[in-house]
Amino acid sequence: MIPDKKAALVTGSAKGIGRAIARRLLNEGFRVALADRDAAALRKTEAELSAPGDVLAVRMDVAREGDVRRGMAAALKRFKRLDVLVNNAGIADPASGMEVERWRAIIGVNLTGAFLCAKYAEGALRRTKGCVVNIASTRALMSEPGTPAYSASKGGLVALTHSLAISWGPDIRVNCISPGWIANDPHARLRPIDHAQHPVGRVGRPEDVAALAAYLASEEAGFVTGQNFTIDGGMTRKMIYAD
Repeated sequence: MIPDKKAALVTGSAKGIGRAIARRLLNEGFRVALADRDAAALRKTEAELSAPGDVLAVRMDVAREGDVRRGMAAALKRFKRLDVLVNNAGIADPASGMEVERWRAIIGVNLTGAFLCAKYAEGALRRTKGCVVNIASTRALMSEPGTPAYSASKGGLVALTHSLAISWGPDIRVNCISPGWIANDPHARLRPIDHAQHPVGRVGRPEDVAALAAYLASEEAGFVTGQNFTIDGGMTRKMIYAD
């Protein structure tokens, strides 16, 4: 028998956007499995959330199939169901260049990791008519110099989203969020110009992404699948010319 209380697994949830999503889902009444390869940060976040009965910390490197298989099994053993998978784990490398090993590492975490998590979550999500929320980036749509691996991995994640949505519907909804500039470090010093260049007048916060993820995970989004939602303060709509 499937328990009544819904459960989610959020990868890369020890810090930043992942932690904010985990916190938001917990506040929405979910039990949450925190998955991250940073064991120390994972323990810290688990303690900060202060909900031992509803939170499970799972050390997981999403690029390793064995880790994903064991982590998913641990979450299902504890919660007996899975309703939401959030693929947030990622490597953000501002200058990965053309090094093949760095390419493989970034693709391995950002894209293959999401594929592996989806693979091992599929059965449980079908049983609950659940959903997947992938966290990509506006770098799937636009680029800075020197970031081919990161941009390719996020573009691939957008494509994986609509492919899974078509392959798994109607049992499982699959959507994607592409954040722009999100200030993950609350202590980072941001300049007035950093905020002003955004049409909304500020840099994004992890909680902005978490709010959208919570909506996509809810029954209110029952008619939404295969979509990529850009959340960037309007920056991808802004034409920029040299003075």
